[in-house]
Amino acid sequence: MRRGLPALVLAALPLLASPASAGTPTTPVPTNELPFTSYAPPQAPADAPGSRVVLALFDAIDRLPVAEEHREGYQRTLYKHWNRGLNAADGCNTRKEVILAEAVEAPLVEAGCKLSGGSWRSAYDNLVVPDAARLDVDHFVPLAEVFDSERTPWSAERREAYANDQGSADTLIAVSAASNRSKSDKDPADWMPADGTYHCAYAATWVATKLRWDLAVDDAEREALLGTAEDCTGTTVTYPPAP
Repeated sequence: MRRGLPALVLAALPLLASPASAGTPTTPVPTNELPFTSYAPPQAPADAPGSRVVLALFDAIDRLPVAEEHREGYQRTLYKHWNRGLNAADGCNTRKEVILAEAVEAPLVEAGCKLSGGSWRSAYDNLVVPDAARLDVDHFVPLAEVFDSERTPWSAERREAYANDQGSADTLIAVSAASNRSKSDKDPADWMPADGTYHCAYAATWVATKLRWDLAVDDAEREALLGTAEDCTGTTVTYPPAP
């Protein structure tokens, strides 16, 4: 998946007066501020923002700091979303820009970034979704989990940056609304995608997002990731550290 749909691409999309049908069914795709103790090497250098880090999945998991979760005080409104996106002039907020960027078949765009038609593949449940109204844009690491995992309390600006992050293809993902509601704010110890063929990619993306944003994992989460990694020989984790 790629982020950052250029303004010229959006401008080139034709306008359509009629909205998408809300009743179109989805179609299955064929299946073929707490102290922490880190397990990562203490001498590992900090990753420079803008660089690109590539690690084997086991090595990436070992770089995640481990800490107890701390949910007290969490409110979803602490993470301002959706903002005006990468192009404030295109009429599309971050959510709509992600949906446009991830379309398998591009939708038509009306004034005010109203979407019509198009199709998307929902990776969590391996479905093709032919209606943008049936999509959720998920924070791959849910906002509540981010709050749990902040090693020191983030500023409002950093929380907004995470909530609207299009600097990585991994932070935000368009998926079926049903699969996103099933996931809710669970981490890999409590939830994995229904499509088992996506488990390795899911674990790698989860780890990449936590490393990008310097987030901790708890013990159960780490063990679940390690367990998944046993079946993911050759899987790598790639991420650009957040500014």
